[in-house]
Amino acid sequence: MKKIILTTLILLPFLPVFSQGTLLSPGHPAHDIINRLYIKGLSTGDLHAEIKPYWRQDLITEMQGLDTQALTKGDRWDLSYLQADNHSYLTHLPADTTSNASGSQIVWITGDDQAEGNPKYYGFKKPLLKYFYSNPAYLFEVNRPAFFFNVNPILDARVGKDTGSEDLIFNNGRGLELQGGIDNKIFFYTNILETQSYFPSYVAERVQANKSIPGAGLYKFPTRSRIFGTESAYDYLVSEGYIGFNVTKHVGVQLGHGRNFIGNGYRSLLLSDFGSNYFFLKLNWRVWKLHFQNIFAELALQSGLDDNGDRLVPKKYMAAHYLSFKPTRNLSFGFFESVVFARNNQFELQYLNPVILYRTVEQFLGSPDNVVIGLNASWNILNGIQLYSQLLLDEFKFDQLILEGNKWWGNKYGVQAGFKYIDAFGVDHLDLQAEINFVRPYTYSHRDSSASYSHYNQPLAHPNGANFKEYLFRFQYRPFPKWSIHGRIIMNQFGEDEENANWGSNILTPSSQDRQVDDGSVIGQGIRGESLLAGLELRYHIWHNMSLELEYLYRNKTSALPERSLLTSYLGVGLRMNVAHRYDDY
Repeated sequence: MKKIILTTLILLPFLPVFSQGTLLSPGHPAHDIINRLYIKGLSTGDLHAEIKPYWRQDLITEMQGLDTQALTKGDRWDLSYLQADNHSYLTHLPADTTSNASGSQIVWITGDDQAEGNPKYYGFKKPLLKYFYSNPAYLFEVNRPAFFFNVNPILDARVGKDTGSEDLIFNNGRGLELQGGIDNKIFFYTNILETQSYFPSYVAERVQANKSIPGAGLYKFPTRSRIFGTESAYDYLVSEGYIGFNVTKHVGVQLGHGRNFIGNGYRSLLLSDFGSNYFFLKLNWRVWKLHFQNIFAELALQSGLDDNGDRLVPKKYMAAHYLSFKPTRNLSFGFFESVVFARNNQFELQYLNPVILYRTVEQFLGSPDNVVIGLNASWNILNGIQLYSQLLLDEFKFDQLILEGNKWWGNKYGVQAGFKYIDAFGVDHLDLQAEINFVRPYTYSHRDSSASYSHYNQPLAHPNGANFKEYLFRFQYRPFPKWSIHGRIIMNQFGEDEENANWGSNILTPSSQDRQVDDGSVIGQGIRGESLLAGLELRYHIWHNMSLELEYLYRNKTSALPERSLLTSYLGVGLRMNVAHRYDDY
């Protein structure tokens, strides 16, 4: 795989290229902004909204279409946010002039002409000390016809109290973000965030069990925090970085470390961004009403702490394809397939074929690996209302699943269904979402533990793994441009494994090891439990991508084994800058 990647890097700069821009980071506010405008029927409809993260160049295309439409004050504020956040790309567009719904002219400027832009349109203010924050989105920015580059600080500071802990709960994250482009042909992005944390009890319990921090992976523990006076903090480093090209106007390539998400929901049963960053080679083919994506990734077979960190982490690999088809601007269908396998730290070259179904390759190789396939669908039935769904198939026998219905353990699948209601009941920027997920026991696991659908001991799809039912409701409301309220309620019913008894909950356990049932497998088998999580946040947006937050979180887990029950009640404040809010919703 390394030779193939090296050859790709050598050849790509010499191929014809069309601008694509960098990707949004997971959790970036622009994802929600574009999604809600798409559901309202205001966007171009060209974006395949379930494939995340989005390209900034796609945002520019959407913005050009939106600016000529009649928007609410809230939507116009969102558009101004997007314009400021993507200023480096706006100034490299071909010069063009359009009129927005109010009749005023908007000039799409290029290169050194950027100073002639409309200050209201771009959100320019007087630079700080001549060089800093000439645009509210970037600490420092360079814009030239053939080159742009910007730098931003990252801050994720939170402190609060959990009734289940005597110590303060805190997060102290500091970092830096860099991005740029050359000749509208090559784009690069990197960020690095160094963090010390003391987690709520339920998060710490999961970290200790998996020896891995969700979204981060490796950590040092215990670590002393001088600021908060504890000897039991977690210290960890998270970084993301990649370089991107466009081979043609319709084919793009990215190479680097990051995460991906496929789906329209809060969760994804196919591929989510819950886990740690991984090394990937990603190809995107976009033409007509189709968007085809290939992801070839190197994953960690286990946590780096499983062997006390005294050797290299064993590798495994993933090859995933997703084909999205939009017959109309409001209707989308997608087919997903993925295989996870281990080959003594060597990529199976036949899985580089981006077209052949993996089951065919498996049979040819005579060595079946862990293959999952799935479907994704969404339908904007009315302006402001979207229905969406996913079906995940890990393994099944048609006669036993459909004809006999005898709940064979090997019928491993999951289902998602949900809806979104934008500007609910006619209230501007009141958005509602409801979603149901259920995944049968043993789904995502494999008889060979090295082929489980995981990375760094964390699920690649739903954070709950398998053997659960989940019901969730979310809302967000922005009554004023700088104030917003975010809430969620998540209920789970699940079954957990016992020691030496595999009931299909832990996807890291081989499906053949200590399996307790063959027929009659049902969701909730094993040690039955339930959990209720409710969270509420009040945010005040101080500056572009900078917010002050007040947060309350309640989580109550009850188990048939009393020692596994756990209550968390957390109240805290935080200050974030250029980083997404991290939700520990499991």
